[in-house]
Amino acid sequence: MTTGGRIRLGALGAVLALAAAPALADVLDIQPVAPNVWALVGPMQQRDAENLGNNATFGVVETADGVVLIDPGGSWAGAAMIDAAIDKITDAPVTHVIDTGGQDHRWLGNGYWQAQGATVIASEAAVADHKNRGSMQMTALANFLGDRLAGTVPAYADVRFEENHTLEVGGLSFEITHAGQAHTPGDSFVWLPARDVMFTGDIVYIDRILGVGPQSNVKSWISVFEAMAAHDPAHLVPGHGPATTLDQARADTYDYLTNLRSRIGTLLEEGGDIMAAPEIDQSAFSYLAQFDSLAGRNAQATFEQMEWE
Repeated sequence: MTTGGRIRLGALGAVLALAAAPALADVLDIQPVAPNVWALVGPMQQRDAENLGNNATFGVVETADGVVLIDPGGSWAGAAMIDAAIDKITDAPVTHVIDTGGQDHRWLGNGYWQAQGATVIASEAAVADHKNRGSMQMTALANFLGDRLAGTVPAYADVRFEENHTLEVGGLSFEITHAGQAHTPGDSFVWLPARDVMFTGDIVYIDRILGVGPQSNVKSWISVFEAMAAHDPAHLVPGHGPATTLDQARADTYDYLTNLRSRIGTLLEEGGDIMAAPEIDQSAFSYLAQFDSLAGRNAQATFEQMEWE
């Protein structure tokens, strides 16, 4: 693609970009958030050959010196899909990409953007997670995407930081914070004070139940949410679901996490075992998408974590 002065990709990139573009209208919803800020909202369902690993939400910020992209997409073709969405917003090139965590859609599109000259930024903990779980994620994506995974190769961040990093682009400051482990070990949130917008990555899920796995830490996740919420953003772009308010983020994510720990804590105090964990009361959150498939698994994963605290 050469729109907006972007560097021309090789034949494979061009083919995949064209393949991704027709699905754009069905996969990514372009949602205005604030002046020159948009959310690209992907579907709630599992990764598949249609969404190309983009079953998540991504952030786009246009500055005077180019576009800053929050999360690169779940594959090379998924990144090309995001590129096509950005072309509907602006002709400006993507100059920086911020990886907010360790899930595939938070980093496996890195190579696409680096091929166009963009600088990729991530926490050291996220990069370590990428290296630890990348092979497993590529294997899973091969099953979900089939030959549409072509061109995707693990590529790591150019700029890495321990806890805090400030990116200055086009008169805007992006304050990137890794406050601890949440959904994945290297999760970060990105604060854009000039627009009163917070990009949370997988620290926040909206309208969809979050997932607790062996890579997660529910106790730390609650603390990370609190550190993010201390900025009191007017607008919040989550890792999954539409852009929203901090109050909605609390209802769909923070309250879910605190309920999970409280209920599992009671179960442990009463001498219950992991087989009883799926029976804890999570009914207040049954309105969230994928509740039936994930609530029980979340409870068991949290039980295992709390059993060893």
